[in-house]
Amino acid sequence: ELGIRIPRPLGHGPSRFIPEKETIQVGNEDAMMHTLFADSFATLGRLDNVTLVMVFHPQYLESFLKTQHYLLQMDGPLPLHYRHYIGIMAAARHQCSYLVNLHVNDFLHVGGDPKWLNGLENAPQKLQNLGELNKMLAHRPWLITKEHIERLLKTEENSWSLAELIHAVVLLTQYHSLASFTFGCGISPEIDCEGGHTFRPPSVSNYCICDITNGYHGVDEIHASPTGSVPVMKCFSLLFKSTESVCEVEALMEKMKQLQECRDEEEASQEEMATRFEREKRESMFVCSSEDEESAPTRDVSRHFEDTSYGYKDFSRHGMHVPTFRVQDYSWEDHGYSLVNRLYPDVGQLLDEKFHIAYNLTYNTMAMHKDVDTSMLRRAIWNYIHCMFGIRYDDYDYGEINQLLDRSFKVYIKTVVCTPEKTTKRMYDSFWRQFEHSEKVQFACVLRDA
Repeated sequence: ELGIRIPRPLGHGPSRFIPEKETIQVGNEDAMMHTLFADSFATLGRLDNVTLVMVFHPQYLESFLKTQHYLLQMDGPLPLHYRHYIGIMAAARHQCSYLVNLHVNDFLHVGGDPKWLNGLENAPQKLQNLGELNKMLAHRPWLITKEHIERLLKTEENSWSLAELIHAVVLLTQYHSLASFTFGCGISPEIDCEGGHTFRPPSVSNYCICDITNGYHGVDEIHASPTGSVPVMKCFSLLFKSTESVCEVEALMEKMKQLQECRDEEEASQEEMATRFEREKRESMFVCSSEDEESAPTRDVSRHFEDTSYGYKDFSRHGMHVPTFRVQDYSWEDHGYSLVNRLYPDVGQLLDEKFHIAYNLTYNTMAMHKDVDTSMLRRAIWNYIHCMFGIRYDDYDYGEINQLLDRSFKVYIKTVVCTPEKTTKRMYDSFWRQFEHSEKVQFACVLRDA
């Protein structure tokens, strides 16, 4: 009556992939989750949708929030506005407008110059110089050499100190990986953010019980007949898929059992394991998503980075030879942890804790099955991610990957890790269909930190 346009949420819940009724409802959380929600609000100034999805795994969320708080708010080598601007640069490389929008607000709140937001060329030269490292870390980290680091440390008045650069690199990788989690879990913008609301009035539609229970709420998602009813065949199709999914879980558990028995009986030679790694590395080139699928629309954020044509290319593509990186030669545990902790005290401990939680995150369940040892499956996922970037574990038999990870899951993994902005709901729905959403979010946490 007053002529005021009232916004309403554009989506249903914190994720486009997970039905709202299956997420943790604020007000119904237990004491531990309530504390985490309070911590998230204190750290971020809001209870954002990343938190509402990540809270499926409270231990991981707690570690994530501690790390975020330390990187963005506690004493450190970089000023606060630099930290948020670097977060914007990193998220923009993966076209993650959700994270860009959040940090634009934070950047302005801590006194950042609005002119910098008009484009990277308006930021200080020191931050512009970080652009090359940003794009390589995001898309082709195997190409980084010591010369890239030396150039940043020796640019006279625009040079970075080693401590500043460690802080910046941790922020870049934190937001590259957070963009993967955001797209991989279909995080929706909050109602007050761009893309999170509409002023159109809600529409009414008839629903089939099968659509409701499977999380289809929108008019566009239900292909009704002219009479408004949903075809009976669609209900039977959903029932068939559910039965087929149960068989998939049983088959996966049987493969795990057989592989364990083979491990106990005979161990492959080092030469054979090296051959299997090279085979898996080559095969990862041919895992790609269908180009006719539509991912979530995002606002253009390309002004926050340079060289917009630069993107992910397969590590092992034809005609290119990049040496395999052996974990035994340089690892986080033996080398990275001490370096980071020496130059940026305490952050090494926080990152180490988060990596260990992600790697060991399990409730010993697989879909409807309990008391299952999932370590073999979790290691296959972790090592497959590293394999795509040319990283090899000498003590791992890469032949297990093809046994445990089907093509649909490989497509999801590669997309989320390498080109997260192309992730679609169809990819999320197509792998391990009988698994709980909390289990899929668990794998997204692993993909984020691997």
